[in-house]
Amino acid sequence: MQNVVTALRVLEEVSARQPVGVGELARELGLPKSTVQRSLRTLHDAGWIRPAGGEVTRWQVTSKLLQVARRTELGLRDAAVPVMEELRQQTGETVHLMVPEGEAVVLIERLETDKPLRIVLPLGIRLPLHASANGKAVLAHLDRPLDELPAYTGTTIVDGEALRAELAAVRARGYADNRGEWRSDIAAVASAILGADGSPVASISISTPASRMPDDLRAAYGALVTRAARTLTGSLG
Repeated sequence: MQNVVTALRVLEEVSARQPVGVGELARELGLPKSTVQRSLRTLHDAGWIRPAGGEVTRWQVTSKLLQVARRTELGLRDAAVPVMEELRQQTGETVHLMVPEGEAVVLIERLETDKPLRIVLPLGIRLPLHASANGKAVLAHLDRPLDELPAYTGTTIVDGEALRAELAAVRARGYADNRGEWRSDIAAVASAILGADGSPVASISISTPASRMPDDLRAAYGALVTRAARTLTGSLG
């Protein structure tokens, strides 16, 4: 069992740092090079990784990992779209579904508002974990260093202690909000969708132009998006 866990840890690190060599992997994982090398051979034999640029000293993931991720993503979409549609009907606003990827969340589904004033984000766009509602909803359930955070607007939280306090508040109330922290013209509330192990697999949000989310609506929308995320957490778990 331990060998399987080690191989999965190595696979995660290869995915995050590719192309990467055995020495760097061993340092990051705190494992002997020989242990990492055995896991790399196993993953290569199983088709999960391949030499980067033909160099057997550096590795990257194969399309097999992407295929598995795509099937998972499609299952998530199938479950999420009816819940997203209900949110859109309740609020009349745009609803987003995003998944964590490295230091960002990625938009994989969007149901748009019918209102003429709208902000359209393209599918596939990446938003920073610390400066977006979807990102903070996810980040509240992750153990990540909170230093050297870039500012995107004047309201971006870049102080680590301040962000830790914000994430504690997110966990307490069930949803994160964005007060123009990534783009000053966007407001949003979001809640994390959790897997069986309690880790965030996605986040769902209500997004509006900043002018359409006063504080009273922010709290009401936060309650709605929290309930939606809990519904999806239950259905996926």
